[in-house]
Amino acid sequence: MKKFFPIFLLITLSTWANAQDRVTGFNFATRSEVIAQNGMACTSQPLATQVALDILKSGGNAVDAAIAANATLGLMEPTGSGIGGDIFIIIWDAKSQKLYGLNGSGRSPKSLSLDYLKQNTNGKIPSFGPLPVSVPGCVDGWFTLHERFGKMEMNKILAPAIQYAKNGFPVSELIAYYMNASANRLKKYKGFAETYMPNGKMPQKGEIFKNPYLANTYEKIAKGGRDAFYKGDIAKTIAKYIKEQGGFLSYEDLAAHKSEWVDPISINYRGYEIWELPPNGQGTAALQILNILKYNDISKMGFGSADYIHTFVETKKLAFEDRAKFYGDPDFSDIPIRQLVSNEYAQKRNQLINPNQASKKYDAGELEQGNTIYMTVADKEGNMVSLIQSNYRGMGSGMTPDSLGFVLQDRGELFSLQEGHANVYEPGKRPFHTIIPAFITKAGKPYISFGLMGGSMQPQGHAQIVVNLIDFGMNLQEAGDAPRVRHEGSSQPTGEKMTDGGWLNLESGFSYQEIRALLQKGHRIKYAAGGYGGYQAIMWDEQKGVYFGASESRKDGQSAGY
Repeated sequence: MKKFFPIFLLITLSTWANAQDRVTGFNFATRSEVIAQNGMACTSQPLATQVALDILKSGGNAVDAAIAANATLGLMEPTGSGIGGDIFIIIWDAKSQKLYGLNGSGRSPKSLSLDYLKQNTNGKIPSFGPLPVSVPGCVDGWFTLHERFGKMEMNKILAPAIQYAKNGFPVSELIAYYMNASANRLKKYKGFAETYMPNGKMPQKGEIFKNPYLANTYEKIAKGGRDAFYKGDIAKTIAKYIKEQGGFLSYEDLAAHKSEWVDPISINYRGYEIWELPPNGQGTAALQILNILKYNDISKMGFGSADYIHTFVETKKLAFEDRAKFYGDPDFSDIPIRQLVSNEYAQKRNQLINPNQASKKYDAGELEQGNTIYMTVADKEGNMVSLIQSNYRGMGSGMTPDSLGFVLQDRGELFSLQEGHANVYEPGKRPFHTIIPAFITKAGKPYISFGLMGGSMQPQGHAQIVVNLIDFGMNLQEAGDAPRVRHEGSSQPTGEKMTDGGWLNLESGFSYQEIRALLQKGHRIKYAAGGYGGYQAIMWDEQKGVYFGASESRKDGQSAGY
């Protein structure tokens, strides 16, 4: 049968995407890496980056700076973050010379049952409203991290975000776009327009936006600690609001919440240790992708080649079938992590890939038994923090408790309603999570703290960054700016199955010759301007004694150091 594809692919994907000719540097880099000795911060909003640097310069460490920047992003980038959401962190502690992981995700309401959801939904938990709301874990994550590794007092850490919330800040370009995109969908919910649309509309690029409600909430947290959020007036306000909206999240659910310290998991990729957090997040998928890719000669294939893209996409499909079947809350099911990331299993799965034909479907392996923000900070002592935080689906559920200044997450949407599934809904359970921080070590020493936000793009993006750095020899900036691929349509942790091979999205910058070769292999290709994630990274160069920082051009972000 004759193959064809939309004409817009010819227009948008037929040339390599160089930002401009550069005297130095690499093909895809939009700017030079930032280099500094004493500290580095990379976030998706320049003002938040500056807050982190101010904390470092005034005596705080990387943990203090990361919390300060995250609080600032909750104000300035509510389309991807906020204290109504969850948080995951990997930290390299210079004193113990060890990586630590923190799972700051919240649990489902104890009073909401699977039977109720089955009877009152159309087979899937809704994206918005009260039903997908789970306990927000961010604030407890801050205090749990700070108690173990922090240095500066929390009232000083939160002070910059409080001042910006009171006095206002100019909304940046991409954030303004996403805020306005959320308005029509969420303004019907009580409290949303009052908080984010004080003049009847969302702020535009460059307009000064204030959030006095959030300033007041932050002040209560700064004075009263995490209990002010989970056991005080804030918790009571959240519970009362959700009950009025017909939801189930209660004061007792909030009061019972706590974060969990976890051991990061890793695989060896061509001499480098790639680290992720275990489920209920999807970091294991990034490790599975890389573990299969290492049995292929990726560098010989070449960046942007049809052979590489085909191999990558087929590998992603395999990993995501396991993601759909096995990942969930480890407190409720026995997840075979060791087998999923073993070399033996990776070799077995690699043999399923046909180098000349895209698959329509794969089965998960047989084993024995929404936008987001990512940021990273490093300090002069050598501590490095890899932090990711999210509301899910951009501005979350739309549930905006009275006069608190933030939206509650809709992470519960990702539960399955299929009995027996690893991610099936249960009361007091943590849902499958998309947000994942990452870290790379070499010979037991810190190398790169990095992440890439964006739903199911995250493990795909993590793997592409690692391949760009290690197989294709790109520098830290170019590895993030190089065009990406995103496959959609795999089986999902909510129960949907892939039966048609899904769709391959290609960012502008891939040659027509390679696109045509991919079509001949049976891939269905389309173009999307967005959805390729947002990358930040810090690399430690031990020999030179400096940090390198990178923040990609797809976001409003900035890397800066001193």
